[in-house]
Amino acid sequence: MAVLFIVLTALMTWPQVRVLGTHGPEHQDVFFNLWRLRWIQHALASPDDKLFNGNQFHPENRVLAYSDAMLVEGVVAAPALALGVRPMLVHNLLLLGAISLSALGMFVLARQSSGSTAGSILAGIVFAFAPYRFEHYMHMELQWTVWMPWAFWALQRTIETGALKYGVATGLFIALQMLSSIYYGIFLGVLLGLTACVRLLPLSWRSALHASRALAAGAALAVCVSWLYSQPYTLASSRVGARAENEVRMFSARPRNYLSATETNLLYGKGPRGAPERRLFTGLLPLVLTLCGLLLVLPSASAVAYVIGLAAAFELSLGLHGLVYPFLYEHSTLFQGLRAPARASIFCLLFLGVLTANGYAAVAAAIAPRARPVLAFGLPAVLLLEYWVAPLRLVPYANEAPPLYAWLAQQPRGVVAELPMPRSNRLPGDEARHAYMSTFHWMRLVNGYSGYYPPSYLSRADGVAGFPDAESLRELRLDRVRYVIVHAAGYDQADYARVLSAANAAGLAPLGRFDDGWQSAWVFEMR
Repeated sequence: MAVLFIVLTALMTWPQVRVLGTHGPEHQDVFFNLWRLRWIQHALASPDDKLFNGNQFHPENRVLAYSDAMLVEGVVAAPALALGVRPMLVHNLLLLGAISLSALGMFVLARQSSGSTAGSILAGIVFAFAPYRFEHYMHMELQWTVWMPWAFWALQRTIETGALKYGVATGLFIALQMLSSIYYGIFLGVLLGLTACVRLLPLSWRSALHASRALAAGAALAVCVSWLYSQPYTLASSRVGARAENEVRMFSARPRNYLSATETNLLYGKGPRGAPERRLFTGLLPLVLTLCGLLLVLPSASAVAYVIGLAAAFELSLGLHGLVYPFLYEHSTLFQGLRAPARASIFCLLFLGVLTANGYAAVAAAIAPRARPVLAFGLPAVLLLEYWVAPLRLVPYANEAPPLYAWLAQQPRGVVAELPMPRSNRLPGDEARHAYMSTFHWMRLVNGYSGYYPPSYLSRADGVAGFPDAESLRELRLDRVRYVIVHAAGYDQADYARVLSAANAAGLAPLGRFDDGWQSAWVFEMR
């Protein structure tokens, strides 16, 4: 089954496998993914560098906590990066591997609930290839849904057996999901807790007690790991604050967003256009099969729990447009740090996947045996067609240092500033690319890219806008900048000539002109 989902992943993301070591989606978050993966490997191999004190946003500390650190992904990638495997190859293997493993985990969960192999394949397709996946194809942490199906699988085994090992496994999978994606870890804790309560209600008091004890042990494990992991984020939050209400509202879903597919979707791409983060179409076939399953057979206790979970996930995805999320946002610091409640819709796909498998099993039982092979092969083909977006548009990314950064890696250590920087109201500019390029020399960088921007960075971004005027030079000296890189690509030709001339006149020492992997750049040393 793993081979089947690997093949389907390769087909649905074509031509990614043809350029596995060089190309990715055209988005600044790919640079950011690469920076995080390489920083974690660098920090683990460098005793003097603390894990969360990334080299960007100098002189700030704990900068890895300004966004999801992707700790599990970083640890998984570290051995390959340490052995010199190309960064983009590692990145893409992690990306496609997460999709394939998510589908496989979903298959196991749905097989446990439905008993149908063909239905469980459908569930894996729903979870791995719905438009949500391609909406977030550039977001590494949002593809790492690997642990979610296993958490619900372990919950089901705990309910059935009351065994401590399954309760602890439930908590372990929650913790792993939190370390892979904070968004999903928080939503998983809420929705799994709700599902557990629903599942415990029909049990005898003795069975419920045994299951509750096992789940309590797992919850304790998940809470301890999550609390330890939250400490850098708590400190970072005190520096940058919570998400503004208008920003959270912007990235909260509305019911109509579940009618929107990505623009590249073959069948539905010209339908209703949702805004970024809110293209949440689930496909028609899963909805039809879910309704069939609920109408043809009496729903089991697990099916009822998944229906309730589906409704709860939908409500969470509505964010500040919903009924529950405004209360959570007002009273919980966890939810105050989340920008995009619409991302809870991934759990709609999880619950819908299980219900789709149950529906398929009910339909298959109701038709003649000789027609079942047609159903088993035909429905997955229809569902794949509903989700089809290939070929993806991919662009190349550097695996080796461009000449500028190879040269810089050989120079005496110093703080680096890459100009022009975007103004604070025009972020992010090329900051994500600069962050990734810094992994080829590992000097401290005043530039940066993340989910949050610290006040010192925002002030600097505006302060150096007039480089090389007196204010900008004062700002750079306060930050103890040694190397100033001025990129031709950031200016028109006349402005670039003027900036270079003024920098020389201001007393900056020119160190040379280099290919920066884009166009060219001059490097100056601050005296």
